[in-house]
Amino acid sequence: MSSSGVPKERSRQRLQNPLEAWRMQNEVFTHDTSLEMDEKKALLNDNGLYKSNHNIVLKDDLSNILLLLFLYVLQGIPLGVAGSIPLILQSKNVSYSDQAIYSFVFWPFSLKLLWAPLVDAAYFSRFGRRKSWLVPTQYFLGLFMFFLSYEVDELLKSNEHTSPNIIKLTAVFFMFGFLAATQDIAVDGWALTMLSKENVGLASTCNSVGQTAGYFLGNILFLALESAEFCNKYLRTQSQPTGIVTLADFLFFWGIVFVVTTTLVMVLKKENNGRAALHQAAQQGIKETYKSLFSIIRMPAILNFCFLLLTSKIGFSAADEVTGLKLIEMGVPKEQLAILAVPMVPLQILLPIAISKYTAGHKPLNVFYWAMPFRLTMGIIFALLVFWTPMVKQGTEFPTYYYGALLFSYALHQVAVYSMYVAVMAFNAKISDPSIGGTYMTLLNTISNLAGNWPATLALWLVDPLTVKKCIGAPEQSCRSAIDSELCVKSGGSCSTVMDGYYVESAFCIIFGFGWWLCNGKKFRNLQDEHPSTWQCKRNK
Repeated sequence: MSSSGVPKERSRQRLQNPLEAWRMQNEVFTHDTSLEMDEKKALLNDNGLYKSNHNIVLKDDLSNILLLLFLYVLQGIPLGVAGSIPLILQSKNVSYSDQAIYSFVFWPFSLKLLWAPLVDAAYFSRFGRRKSWLVPTQYFLGLFMFFLSYEVDELLKSNEHTSPNIIKLTAVFFMFGFLAATQDIAVDGWALTMLSKENVGLASTCNSVGQTAGYFLGNILFLALESAEFCNKYLRTQSQPTGIVTLADFLFFWGIVFVVTTTLVMVLKKENNGRAALHQAAQQGIKETYKSLFSIIRMPAILNFCFLLLTSKIGFSAADEVTGLKLIEMGVPKEQLAILAVPMVPLQILLPIAISKYTAGHKPLNVFYWAMPFRLTMGIIFALLVFWTPMVKQGTEFPTYYYGALLFSYALHQVAVYSMYVAVMAFNAKISDPSIGGTYMTLLNTISNLAGNWPATLALWLVDPLTVKKCIGAPEQSCRSAIDSELCVKSGGSCSTVMDGYYVESAFCIIFGFGWWLCNGKKFRNLQDEHPSTWQCKRNK
């Protein structure tokens, strides 16, 4: 139900993953070598937890920790804003095909592997390795927000004759996502040298907390304050036709924040050249990095793993991507769906910690295997919730027990999502060849992200073609397209849905998912029993 404004799986993500938490060292592209990995391992005990008797000196690093946390908060803002747009579009009755086009906005975080080597290797040493990319990227993000604050109302403008400019909207927010992904590469890399060796493990905490907070501000808080209904009900004594803030106001404010804080970072914060030199000494060049990537991709075991993973999430695509939009289509307020994500935040922070106890051993994919049918079953429950929605609607309102049912269902869904997510991340860490380091791990995590992105886009695109509508009252007309539907209404008829493509798609996805689990589930699980040499890159032997 990620399209409802709650985090994607990553997402990511989605935040799907809100969009990108719980991944710092997993998706960071810093080309770690065995030297750097040994430093990190020295901080861990056999269970993967930091030694309680290890003295973490916070005092000297407190300013760095706060800065890193703030940079991740900034990173979450554009992700949250981008994640709010599908909900706004759905309230304007755009087609699901248009939603599919817009979904490409979330792809840059899955494709950043393509340009990450350049970000990591090309820089001005006098200015700073990470600041060379962080500063201009955040300036561009701020300028983009200024630009969008003047253009977004026009891009989203719709009436009975026009609809939002999806192509331009997607192009603008895709660049928005590209800049955010580039900032992510720079911040993830800087975290390893900004913090001392004793505190480097806190980088993942800053990532998780910061991005979650940023997404909350850019998505959930914005949708609530933008909603006239929410503001009139909870924040005002006298009703008004608009919310407290508009999207344009929100973007303009954060544009100022980005420009001002980036200037302060550029002027006041110096990179630790001593620590950076230690990490730089062990880095691969751009050419070597791409050679390593091609060598990994050609490995038979990796090809098999990629094929299985890229097809494993097809069964979840309808439930994860379309359900939330379908609920909005049926009248559930978008801000109410966004608010349902608030109690999920603690759950999403605690779940990976709890699940990691079961994935820390030699067979992490066992968790993936047993969580998959449970998650597929949640797809059936989501479809039943959508079917139930119009039955409990009371005018324009929904009863409290309905939202309680949504919240409980989504909480169960999150257990399955995070079980599978943490299991795959643990397996990726297990098989990554340490002689290549971060390149291997980042490639695997990129495949994991793509495994969720491409079915999501396809699922959104197929809803409209699978939906069958009939023009009631004007049998000579049809409702195959928006133009046909308009002609039907002008002829005195009305379009009635004979078969909703969401239910067709849900049925197919669930059947496909269980079929994949029965045919390929054990094959996927058995990958963890392969000899370690199977996963070693040949060019490094």
